[in-house]
Amino acid sequence: MQEENKEINKLILGDNLEIMREMNSESIDLIYLDPPFFSNRNYEVIWGDEGEVRSFKDRWSGGIDHYIAWLKERVIEMHRLLKPTGSIFLHCDWHADAYIRVDILDRIFGLKNFLSAIDWCYEDIGGKATKYFKRKKDTIFFYQKSNSTKRVFNQQLKELSESTLKRYGKYFDKNGHITYQKLKDVSPGAFAKLKGFPDDLSAVWLDKNKGQPIGDWWTDITAIRRGFSEAIGYPTQKPEALMERIINCASNEGDVILDPFLGGGTTVAVAEKLNRRWIGIDQSVQAVKVSEFRLDKQSNLYSKPFSVHLHKYDYDTLRYKNAFQFEQWIIQQFGGTSNIKQRSDFGIDGIAENNAPIQVKRSDDIGRNVVDNFKAALERYDKKLYEKNKKANDPVGFIIAFSFNKGAVQEVARLKNKENIIIKLITVEEIVPISKKPKLTFEMFEQSKDSKGIYEIKFKATANSEAGIEFYSWNFDYTEEQGFKPDILLDKDGEQVWKFKVGSYTVAVKVVDNNGLESIVYQTLKINGGANLQQ
Repeated sequence: MQEENKEINKLILGDNLEIMREMNSESIDLIYLDPPFFSNRNYEVIWGDEGEVRSFKDRWSGGIDHYIAWLKERVIEMHRLLKPTGSIFLHCDWHADAYIRVDILDRIFGLKNFLSAIDWCYEDIGGKATKYFKRKKDTIFFYQKSNSTKRVFNQQLKELSESTLKRYGKYFDKNGHITYQKLKDVSPGAFAKLKGFPDDLSAVWLDKNKGQPIGDWWTDITAIRRGFSEAIGYPTQKPEALMERIINCASNEGDVILDPFLGGGTTVAVAEKLNRRWIGIDQSVQAVKVSEFRLDKQSNLYSKPFSVHLHKYDYDTLRYKNAFQFEQWIIQQFGGTSNIKQRSDFGIDGIAENNAPIQVKRSDDIGRNVVDNFKAALERYDKKLYEKNKKANDPVGFIIAFSFNKGAVQEVARLKNKENIIIKLITVEEIVPISKKPKLTFEMFEQSKDSKGIYEIKFKATANSEAGIEFYSWNFDYTEEQGFKPDILLDKDGEQVWKFKVGSYTVAVKVVDNNGLESIVYQTLKINGGANLQQ
Protein backbone atom coordinates (compact mmCIF):
# COMPACT_ATOMS: atom_id res chain seq x y z
CA MET A 1 0.00 0.00 0.00
CA GLN A 2 1.54 3.30 -1.09
CA GLU A 3 1.76 6.02 1.50
CA GLU A 4 -0.59 8.96 1.00
CA ASN A 5 1.35 12.20 0.81
CA LYS A 6 -1.45 14.18 2.41
CA GLU A 7 0.50 14.21 5.64
CA ILE A 8 3.34 16.41 4.48
CA ASN A 9 5.89 18.12 6.75
CA LYS A 10 7.45 15.03 8.22
CA LEU A 11 10.81 13.67 9.27
CA ILE A 12 11.27 9.97 8.60
CA LEU A 13 13.91 7.66 10.05
CA GLY A 14 14.90 4.87 7.70
CA ASP A 15 16.44 3.80 4.40
CA ASN A 16 15.34 6.40 1.84
CA LEU A 17 15.09 3.76 -0.90
CA GLU A 18 12.52 1.72 1.03
CA ILE A 19 10.60 4.82 2.09
CA MET A 20 10.51 6.40 -1.38
CA ARG A 21 9.21 3.14 -2.85
CA GLU A 22 6.13 3.52 -0.66
CA MET A 23 5.46 7.11 -1.76
CA ASN A 24 3.07 8.13 -4.54
CA SER A 25 4.38 8.81 -8.03
CA GLU A 26 4.46 12.42 -9.27
CA SER A 27 3.85 13.85 -5.80
CA ILE A 28 6.98 16.02 -5.32
CA ASP A 29 7.75 19.44 -6.83
CA LEU A 30 11.44 19.75 -5.97
CA ILE A 31 14.12 17.34 -4.79
CA TYR A 32 17.44 18.43 -3.32
CA LEU A 33 19.89 15.72 -2.34
CA ASP A 34 23.34 15.97 -0.83
CA PRO A 35 24.33 12.28 -0.70
CA PRO A 36 27.55 11.18 0.99
CA PHE A 37 30.44 11.95 -1.33
CA PHE A 38 32.56 9.13 -2.72
CA SER A 39 35.61 10.17 -0.72
CA ASN A 40 36.12 6.78 0.98
CA ARG A 41 37.15 8.55 4.17
CA ASN A 42 35.97 8.06 7.71
CA TYR A 43 34.63 11.59 7.95
CA GLU A 44 31.80 10.57 5.65
CA VAL A 45 30.34 8.83 8.71
CA ILE A 46 28.98 12.03 10.17
CA TRP A 47 26.76 11.01 13.06
CA GLY A 48 28.30 7.64 13.85
CA ASP A 49 25.13 5.81 14.81
CA GLU A 50 24.40 2.26 13.74
CA GLY A 51 22.24 2.94 10.68
CA GLU A 52 24.76 5.30 9.16
CA VAL A 53 27.80 3.13 9.85
CA ARG A 54 26.06 0.13 8.29
CA SER A 55 25.15 2.14 5.19
CA PHE A 56 28.69 3.52 4.96
CA LYS A 57 30.07 -0.01 4.65
CA ASP A 58 27.46 -0.86 2.02
CA ARG A 59 28.24 2.20 -0.09
CA TRP A 60 31.97 1.72 -0.47
CA SER A 61 32.56 -2.00 -0.24
CA GLY A 62 32.58 -2.41 -4.03
CA GLY A 63 34.37 0.76 -5.17
CA ILE A 64 33.04 3.41 -7.54
CA ASP A 65 30.79 1.01 -9.48
CA HIS A 66 29.10 -0.10 -6.31
CA TYR A 67 28.68 3.51 -5.15
CA ILE A 68 27.11 4.57 -8.46
CA ALA A 69 24.75 1.56 -8.38
CA TRP A 70 23.79 2.42 -4.79
CA LEU A 71 22.98 6.01 -5.71
CA LYS A 72 21.39 5.23 -9.08
CA GLU A 73 18.59 3.06 -7.74
CA ARG A 74 17.66 5.91 -5.39
CA VAL A 75 17.67 8.53 -8.15
CA ILE A 76 15.39 6.26 -10.21
CA GLU A 77 12.84 6.48 -7.41
CA MET A 78 13.30 10.26 -7.19
CA HIS A 79 12.56 10.56 -10.92
CA ARG A 80 9.32 8.63 -10.37
CA LEU A 81 8.32 10.83 -7.44
CA LEU A 82 8.82 14.13 -9.27
CA LYS A 83 5.85 15.79 -10.92
CA PRO A 84 6.22 16.43 -14.68
CA THR A 85 6.82 20.07 -13.75
CA GLY A 86 9.39 19.18 -11.08
CA SER A 87 13.15 19.65 -10.78
CA ILE A 88 16.06 17.95 -9.02
CA PHE A 89 19.31 19.38 -7.66
CA LEU A 90 22.03 16.81 -6.88
CA HIS A 91 24.98 18.08 -4.82
CA CYS A 92 28.35 16.33 -5.23
CA ASP A 93 32.08 16.97 -5.38
CA TRP A 94 34.99 16.04 -7.65
CA HIS A 95 35.29 12.44 -6.43
CA ALA A 96 32.37 11.18 -8.52
CA ASP A 97 30.75 14.15 -10.30
CA ALA A 98 31.54 12.88 -13.81
CA TYR A 99 30.18 9.40 -13.05
CA ILE A 100 27.05 10.83 -11.44
CA ARG A 101 26.23 13.02 -14.43
CA VAL A 102 26.94 10.48 -17.18
CA ASP A 103 25.93 7.19 -15.53
CA ILE A 104 23.01 8.41 -13.43
CA LEU A 105 21.45 11.77 -14.31
CA ASP A 106 21.84 11.74 -18.09
CA ARG A 107 20.57 8.17 -18.29
CA ILE A 108 17.59 8.63 -15.95
CA PHE A 109 16.51 12.20 -16.77
CA GLY A 110 17.93 12.42 -20.28
CA LEU A 111 20.55 14.81 -21.60
CA LYS A 112 17.81 17.04 -23.03
CA ASN A 113 16.57 17.70 -19.49
CA PHE A 114 19.94 18.86 -18.20
CA LEU A 115 19.70 22.53 -17.19
CA SER A 116 22.84 23.57 -15.30
CA ALA A 117 26.00 22.36 -13.62
CA ILE A 118 26.31 24.91 -10.84
CA ASP A 119 29.72 25.52 -9.31
CA TRP A 120 29.41 26.53 -5.67
CA CYS A 121 32.78 28.05 -4.79
CA TYR A 122 33.79 28.61 -1.17
CA GLU A 123 37.22 30.17 -1.12
CA ASP A 124 38.88 30.46 2.29
CA ILE A 125 42.32 30.68 3.82
CA GLY A 126 44.38 27.93 5.42
CA GLY A 127 45.28 24.45 4.36
CA LYS A 128 48.59 22.89 3.49
CA ALA A 129 50.38 23.60 0.22
CA THR A 130 49.90 20.77 -2.25
CA LYS A 131 51.08 19.74 -5.70
CA TYR A 132 47.75 20.78 -7.26
CA PHE A 133 45.28 23.67 -7.00
CA LYS A 134 43.11 23.51 -3.89
CA ARG A 135 39.71 22.04 -4.58
CA LYS A 136 37.32 24.63 -3.18
CA LYS A 137 34.07 24.01 -5.02
CA ASP A 138 31.18 21.58 -5.18
CA THR A 139 29.01 20.83 -8.19
CA ILE A 140 25.22 20.96 -8.05
CA PHE A 141 23.56 19.33 -11.06
CA PHE A 142 20.18 20.81 -12.01
CA TYR A 143 17.79 18.70 -14.13
CA GLN A 144 14.11 18.94 -14.98
CA LYS A 145 11.72 15.99 -15.01
CA SER A 146 10.35 16.97 -18.43
CA ASN A 147 10.36 19.90 -20.80
CA SER A 148 7.12 21.26 -19.36
CA THR A 149 6.20 24.86 -19.98
CA LYS A 150 4.79 24.93 -16.46
CA ARG A 151 8.10 24.03 -14.81
CA VAL A 152 8.87 26.55 -12.06
CA PHE A 153 11.91 28.74 -12.48
CA ASN A 154 11.94 32.01 -10.59
CA GLN A 155 14.97 33.90 -11.81
CA GLN A 156 17.31 34.85 -8.98
CA LEU A 157 19.08 38.20 -9.06
CA LYS A 158 22.19 39.56 -7.45
CA GLU A 159 23.36 43.09 -6.83
CA LEU A 160 24.77 44.94 -9.81
CA SER A 161 28.43 44.24 -10.10
CA GLU A 162 31.04 46.91 -9.65
CA SER A 163 31.98 46.58 -13.33
CA THR A 164 28.37 47.11 -14.43
CA LEU A 165 27.99 50.17 -12.27
CA LYS A 166 31.30 51.49 -13.53
CA ARG A 167 30.32 50.89 -17.14
CA TYR A 168 26.80 52.34 -17.08
CA GLY A 169 26.81 54.54 -13.99
CA LYS A 170 28.37 57.46 -15.84
CA TYR A 171 25.15 57.89 -17.81
CA PHE A 172 23.14 58.67 -14.70
CA ASP A 173 23.08 61.60 -12.35
CA LYS A 174 23.19 61.36 -8.55
CA ASN A 175 19.41 60.76 -8.45
CA GLY A 176 19.63 57.81 -10.80
CA HIS A 177 18.18 59.69 -13.78
CA ILE A 178 19.65 59.36 -17.25
CA THR A 179 21.83 62.27 -18.28
CA TYR A 180 20.59 62.56 -21.84
CA GLN A 181 23.42 64.68 -23.08
CA LYS A 182 25.74 61.73 -22.41
CA LEU A 183 23.75 59.42 -24.67
CA LYS A 184 24.76 60.93 -28.00
CA ASP A 185 27.03 58.03 -28.86
CA VAL A 186 25.18 55.26 -27.00
CA SER A 187 22.26 53.22 -28.32
CA PRO A 188 19.31 53.05 -25.87
CA GLY A 189 19.20 49.36 -26.68
CA ALA A 190 22.35 48.86 -24.64
CA PHE A 191 20.42 49.72 -21.50
CA ALA A 192 17.60 47.34 -22.35
CA LYS A 193 19.99 44.47 -21.63
CA LEU A 194 19.84 45.45 -17.98
CA LYS A 195 16.83 43.67 -16.51
CA GLY A 196 14.14 46.05 -15.33
CA PHE A 197 15.40 49.07 -17.27
CA PRO A 198 12.45 51.41 -18.02
CA ASP A 199 11.33 51.68 -21.64
CA ASP A 200 10.97 55.47 -21.56
CA LEU A 201 14.52 55.97 -20.27
CA SER A 202 13.25 58.48 -17.75
CA ALA A 203 12.54 56.54 -14.55
CA VAL A 204 15.04 56.07 -11.78
CA TRP A 205 17.22 53.25 -13.02
CA LEU A 206 18.97 52.50 -9.74
CA ASP A 207 15.58 52.06 -8.01
CA LYS A 208 13.96 50.09 -10.80
CA ASN A 209 16.79 47.74 -11.55
CA LYS A 210 16.65 44.75 -9.19
CA GLY A 211 20.00 43.35 -10.16
CA GLN A 212 21.72 41.00 -12.55
CA PRO A 213 20.53 37.43 -13.19
CA ILE A 214 22.56 34.86 -11.28
CA GLY A 215 24.57 32.46 -13.39
CA ASP A 216 25.93 28.98 -12.66
CA TRP A 217 29.04 30.26 -10.82
CA TRP A 218 28.12 30.89 -7.18
CA THR A 219 30.83 32.66 -5.23
CA ASP A 220 28.68 34.78 -2.92
CA ILE A 221 27.62 32.07 -0.43
CA THR A 222 30.10 31.13 2.28
CA ALA A 223 30.47 27.57 3.55
CA ILE A 224 29.56 26.95 7.20
CA ARG A 225 32.54 27.13 9.54
CA ARG A 226 32.94 26.50 13.25
CA GLY A 227 31.79 29.54 15.18
CA PHE A 228 29.21 30.66 12.60
CA SER A 229 25.81 31.45 14.10
CA GLU A 230 24.21 28.81 11.85
CA ALA A 231 26.64 26.06 12.85
CA ILE A 232 25.03 23.14 14.68
CA GLY A 233 28.07 20.86 14.87
CA TYR A 234 27.35 18.93 11.67
CA PRO A 235 30.61 18.77 9.64
CA THR A 236 29.10 18.94 6.14
CA GLN A 237 26.28 21.35 7.04
CA LYS A 238 25.15 23.46 4.09
CA PRO A 239 24.37 27.18 4.53
CA GLU A 240 20.76 28.31 4.59
CA ALA A 241 21.51 30.89 1.88
CA LEU A 242 22.38 28.05 -0.51
CA MET A 243 19.10 26.29 0.10
CA GLU A 244 17.14 29.55 -0.05
CA ARG A 245 18.44 30.16 -3.57
CA ILE A 246 17.63 26.64 -4.76
CA ILE A 247 14.17 26.49 -3.18
CA ASN A 248 13.21 29.99 -4.28
CA CYS A 249 14.26 29.43 -7.88
CA ALA A 250 12.62 26.04 -8.46
CA SER A 251 9.45 26.08 -6.33
CA ASN A 252 6.59 28.26 -5.20
CA GLU A 253 4.86 28.61 -1.83
CA GLY A 254 2.90 25.50 -0.96
CA ASP A 255 5.02 23.20 -3.16
CA VAL A 256 6.39 19.94 -1.75
CA ILE A 257 10.16 19.66 -1.21
CA LEU A 258 11.90 16.32 -0.63
CA ASP A 259 15.35 15.89 0.89
CA PRO A 260 16.14 12.14 0.99
CA PHE A 261 19.51 12.72 2.71
CA LEU A 262 18.36 14.97 5.54
CA GLY A 263 21.73 15.42 7.28
CA GLY A 264 21.72 18.56 9.42
CA GLY A 265 18.19 19.53 8.35
CA THR A 266 19.00 22.72 6.41
CA THR A 267 16.64 21.89 3.53
CA VAL A 268 13.57 21.33 5.69
CA ALA A 269 14.40 24.27 7.98
CA VAL A 270 14.59 26.63 5.00
CA ALA A 271 11.57 25.06 3.28
CA GLU A 272 9.54 25.73 6.43
CA LYS A 273 10.68 29.37 6.55
CA LEU A 274 9.77 29.82 2.88
CA ASN A 275 6.26 28.39 3.37
CA ARG A 276 6.85 25.19 1.44
CA ARG A 277 5.71 21.75 2.45
CA TRP A 278 8.46 19.21 2.97
CA ILE A 279 9.62 15.66 3.65
CA GLY A 280 13.02 14.80 5.11
CA ILE A 281 14.46 11.26 5.28
CA ASP A 282 17.60 9.94 6.93
CA GLN A 283 18.82 6.60 8.28
CA SER A 284 20.51 8.36 11.22
CA VAL A 285 18.56 8.87 14.45
CA GLN A 286 20.70 11.89 15.21
CA ALA A 287 20.00 13.50 11.84
CA VAL A 288 16.24 13.18 12.33
CA LYS A 289 16.22 14.37 15.95
CA VAL A 290 18.66 17.24 15.37
CA SER A 291 16.45 18.37 12.49
CA GLU A 292 13.40 18.10 14.74
CA PHE A 293 15.00 20.26 17.44
CA ARG A 294 16.21 22.72 14.80
CA LEU A 295 12.65 23.13 13.53
CA ASP A 296 11.41 23.53 17.09
CA LYS A 297 13.96 26.26 17.72
CA GLN A 298 12.86 28.35 14.73
CA SER A 299 9.13 27.78 15.25
CA ASN A 300 6.68 30.57 15.97
CA LEU A 301 2.92 31.10 16.08
CA TYR A 302 2.69 30.75 12.31
CA SER A 303 4.68 27.53 12.00
CA LYS A 304 2.82 24.50 10.71
CA PRO A 305 2.86 21.23 12.65
CA PHE A 306 5.09 18.38 11.54
CA SER A 307 5.43 14.72 12.44
CA VAL A 308 8.42 12.54 13.27
CA HIS A 309 8.41 8.88 12.20
CA LEU A 310 10.79 6.61 14.14
CA HIS A 311 11.47 2.90 14.34
CA LYS A 312 10.24 2.78 17.94
CA TYR A 313 7.81 4.86 19.95
CA ASP A 314 7.67 5.77 23.61
CA TYR A 315 4.83 4.19 25.55
CA ASP A 316 4.20 7.21 27.77
CA THR A 317 4.08 9.64 24.85
CA LEU A 318 1.57 7.50 22.96
CA ARG A 319 -0.49 6.51 25.98
CA TYR A 320 -1.11 10.10 27.06
CA LYS A 321 -1.27 11.70 23.61
CA ASN A 322 -4.35 13.74 22.65
CA ALA A 323 -7.06 11.11 22.17
CA PHE A 324 -8.23 12.15 18.70
CA GLN A 325 -4.69 12.70 17.43
CA PHE A 326 -3.75 9.25 18.68
CA GLU A 327 -6.78 7.68 16.97
CA GLN A 328 -5.88 9.26 13.62
CA TRP A 329 -2.23 8.33 13.90
CA ILE A 330 -2.60 4.70 14.99
CA ILE A 331 -5.31 4.01 12.40
CA GLN A 332 -3.03 5.39 9.71
CA GLN A 333 -0.16 3.20 10.97
CA PHE A 334 -2.55 0.22 10.85
CA GLY A 335 -3.28 0.99 7.19
CA GLY A 336 -6.80 2.23 7.73
CA THR A 337 -8.66 5.51 7.24
CA SER A 338 -9.68 7.52 10.28
CA ASN A 339 -13.02 9.17 10.95
CA ILE A 340 -12.30 12.80 10.05
CA LYS A 341 -15.43 14.14 11.75
CA GLN A 342 -13.54 14.26 15.07
CA ARG A 343 -16.37 12.35 16.71
CA SER A 344 -17.31 8.69 16.74
CA ASP A 345 -20.33 7.35 14.86
CA PHE A 346 -21.62 4.32 16.77
CA GLY A 347 -18.20 4.20 18.43
CA ILE A 348 -16.48 3.77 15.06
CA ASP A 349 -13.17 5.63 14.77
CA GLY A 350 -12.14 4.49 11.28
CA ILE A 351 -12.25 1.72 8.72
CA ALA A 352 -9.69 -0.94 7.78
CA GLU A 353 -8.55 -1.87 4.28
CA ASN A 354 -11.45 -4.35 3.98
CA ASN A 355 -13.86 -1.57 5.09
CA ALA A 356 -14.39 -3.28 8.45
CA PRO A 357 -14.87 -0.70 11.25
CA ILE A 358 -12.08 0.14 13.71
CA GLN A 359 -12.48 1.26 17.31
CA VAL A 360 -9.51 2.73 19.18
CA LYS A 361 -9.12 2.72 22.95
CA ARG A 362 -6.19 4.74 24.26
CA SER A 363 -6.12 2.54 27.37
CA ASP A 364 -4.73 -0.61 28.94
CA ASP A 365 -6.58 -3.64 30.24
CA ILE A 366 -9.60 -3.36 27.93
CA GLY A 367 -12.38 -5.65 29.12
CA ARG A 368 -15.34 -7.66 27.84
CA ASN A 369 -17.77 -4.73 28.06
CA VAL A 370 -15.88 -2.96 25.27
CA VAL A 371 -16.20 -6.03 23.04
CA ASP A 372 -19.94 -6.31 23.78
CA ASN A 373 -20.58 -2.65 23.01
CA PHE A 374 -18.49 -2.76 19.85
CA LYS A 375 -20.37 -5.82 18.52
CA ALA A 376 -23.65 -4.01 19.01
CA ALA A 377 -22.30 -0.91 17.28
CA LEU A 378 -21.12 -2.96 14.30
CA GLU A 379 -24.61 -4.36 13.72
CA ARG A 380 -26.12 -0.85 13.78
CA TYR A 381 -23.38 0.85 11.78
CA ASP A 382 -23.61 -1.20 8.56
CA LYS A 383 -25.73 -4.34 8.85
CA LYS A 384 -25.09 -5.39 5.24
CA LEU A 385 -21.30 -5.14 5.60
CA TYR A 386 -21.48 -6.89 8.96
CA GLU A 387 -23.35 -9.89 7.51
CA LYS A 388 -21.09 -9.99 4.43
CA ASN A 389 -17.88 -10.21 6.48
CA LYS A 390 -19.44 -12.70 8.87
CA LYS A 391 -20.45 -14.99 6.00
CA ALA A 392 -16.98 -14.74 4.42
CA ASN A 393 -15.26 -15.53 7.75
CA ASP A 394 -13.57 -12.12 7.61
CA PRO A 395 -13.17 -9.80 10.60
CA VAL A 396 -16.30 -7.75 11.18
CA GLY A 397 -14.27 -5.20 13.11
CA PHE A 398 -11.02 -4.34 14.87
CA ILE A 399 -10.37 -2.99 18.36
CA ILE A 400 -7.00 -1.30 18.90
CA ALA A 401 -5.76 -0.75 22.45
CA PHE A 402 -2.59 -0.92 24.53
CA SER A 403 -3.65 -4.18 26.20
CA PHE A 404 -6.67 -6.43 26.74
CA ASN A 405 -7.68 -8.38 29.82
CA LYS A 406 -8.67 -12.01 30.02
CA GLY A 407 -12.39 -11.26 29.75
CA ALA A 408 -12.02 -9.49 26.40
CA VAL A 409 -9.85 -12.27 24.98
CA GLN A 410 -12.28 -14.99 26.10
CA GLU A 411 -15.30 -13.17 24.68
CA VAL A 412 -13.65 -12.72 21.29
CA ALA A 413 -12.83 -16.44 21.26
CA ARG A 414 -16.42 -17.33 22.18
CA LEU A 415 -17.87 -15.12 19.42
CA LYS A 416 -15.65 -16.81 16.84
CA ASN A 417 -16.31 -20.38 17.98
CA LYS A 418 -20.02 -20.13 18.84
CA GLU A 419 -21.39 -17.40 16.55
CA ASN A 420 -18.87 -17.28 13.67
CA ILE A 421 -18.20 -13.59 14.43
CA ILE A 422 -14.58 -12.51 14.13
CA ILE A 423 -13.53 -9.40 16.06
CA LYS A 424 -9.79 -8.80 16.03
CA LEU A 425 -8.06 -7.43 19.13
CA ILE A 426 -4.93 -5.55 18.06
CA THR A 427 -2.42 -4.14 20.53
CA VAL A 428 -0.60 -0.91 19.71
CA GLU A 429 2.71 -2.77 19.93
CA GLU A 430 1.58 -5.11 17.12
CA ILE A 431 1.28 -2.02 14.89
CA VAL A 432 4.27 0.03 16.01
CA PRO A 433 7.22 -1.09 18.14
CA ILE A 434 7.17 0.42 21.62
CA SER A 435 10.07 1.05 23.94
CA LYS A 436 10.82 2.96 27.12
CA LYS A 437 12.32 6.41 26.88
CA PRO A 438 15.74 7.04 28.47
CA LYS A 439 16.14 8.10 32.10
CA LEU A 440 17.79 11.48 32.62
CA THR A 441 19.13 13.69 35.40
CA PHE A 442 21.45 16.70 35.47
CA GLU A 443 23.23 18.82 38.02
CA MET A 444 25.20 22.01 38.42
CA PHE A 445 28.60 21.09 39.73
CA GLU A 446 30.84 24.16 39.43
CA GLN A 447 30.53 27.95 39.17
CA SER A 448 32.58 31.12 38.87
CA LYS A 449 31.96 34.86 38.66
CA ASP A 450 33.78 37.51 36.62
CA SER A 451 34.35 41.19 37.40
CA LYS A 452 31.16 42.19 35.55
CA GLY A 453 28.94 40.00 37.69
CA ILE A 454 28.48 37.31 35.03
CA TYR A 455 28.26 33.81 36.44
CA GLU A 456 29.72 30.85 34.59
CA ILE A 457 27.83 27.67 35.45
CA LYS A 458 28.84 24.15 34.51
CA PHE A 459 26.24 21.46 33.96
CA LYS A 460 26.48 17.71 33.64
CA ALA A 461 23.69 15.48 32.37
CA THR A 462 23.56 11.74 33.04
CA ALA A 463 21.28 9.44 31.08
CA ASN A 464 20.88 5.75 30.44
CA SER A 465 18.92 3.68 27.98
CA GLU A 466 19.07 0.07 26.89
CA ALA A 467 19.38 1.34 23.32
CA GLY A 468 22.33 3.59 24.11
CA ILE A 469 22.54 7.39 24.29
CA GLU A 470 22.99 9.43 21.10
CA PHE A 471 23.20 13.09 22.17
CA TYR A 472 21.94 15.87 24.44
CA SER A 473 20.44 19.30 23.73
CA TRP A 474 20.29 22.26 26.14
CA ASN A 475 17.94 25.22 26.61
CA PHE A 476 19.23 27.61 29.27
CA ASP A 477 16.17 29.86 29.40
CA TYR A 478 13.31 27.43 28.89
CA THR A 479 9.68 28.54 29.12
CA GLU A 480 6.64 26.35 28.83
CA GLU A 481 4.96 28.86 26.52
CA GLN A 482 7.77 28.86 23.95
CA GLY A 483 8.64 25.21 24.32
CA PHE A 484 12.10 23.69 24.04
CA LYS A 485 14.28 25.92 21.84
CA PRO A 486 17.84 24.63 22.16
CA ASP A 487 20.76 26.95 22.73
CA ILE A 488 23.07 23.95 22.29
CA LEU A 489 21.62 21.66 19.67
CA LEU A 490 24.12 18.80 19.57
CA ASP A 491 26.11 17.75 22.64
CA LYS A 492 27.66 14.29 22.57
CA ASP A 493 29.07 14.35 26.11
CA GLY A 494 26.32 15.87 28.24
CA GLU A 495 28.54 18.60 29.69
CA GLN A 496 28.10 22.32 29.07
CA VAL A 497 29.22 25.67 30.42
CA TRP A 498 26.92 28.69 30.17
CA LYS A 499 27.06 32.27 31.36
CA PHE A 500 24.23 33.95 33.27
CA LYS A 501 23.43 37.37 34.61
CA VAL A 502 21.70 37.78 37.97
CA GLY A 503 18.14 36.46 37.70
CA SER A 504 15.99 33.35 37.61
CA TYR A 505 16.18 30.80 34.82
CA THR A 506 14.68 27.45 33.95
CA VAL A 507 17.40 25.20 32.55
CA ALA A 508 16.19 22.28 30.44
CA VAL A 509 18.08 19.38 28.87
CA LYS A 510 16.87 16.73 26.45
CA VAL A 511 18.51 13.40 25.73
CA VAL A 512 17.96 11.23 22.65
CA ASP A 513 18.70 7.51 22.58
CA ASN A 514 19.55 5.20 19.68
CA ASN A 515 15.85 4.52 19.03
CA GLY A 516 15.16 8.23 18.70
CA LEU A 517 13.25 8.32 21.98
CA GLU A 518 13.81 11.35 24.16
CA SER A 519 13.42 12.58 27.72
CA ILE A 520 13.48 16.10 29.07
CA VAL A 521 14.15 17.39 32.58
CA TYR A 522 14.36 20.98 33.77
CA GLN A 523 15.27 22.77 36.95
CA THR A 524 15.16 26.33 38.22
CA LEU A 525 18.43 28.22 38.52
CA LYS A 526 18.39 31.32 40.72
CA ILE A 527 21.38 33.64 40.71
CA ASN A 528 21.51 36.45 43.23
CA GLY A 529 24.94 36.83 44.72
CA GLY A 530 25.35 33.08 44.24
CA ALA A 531 23.85 30.24 42.26
CA ASN A 532 21.13 27.92 43.47
CA LEU A 533 19.79 25.06 41.42
CA GLN A 534 16.35 23.90 42.52
CA GLN A 535 14.20 20.92 41.44
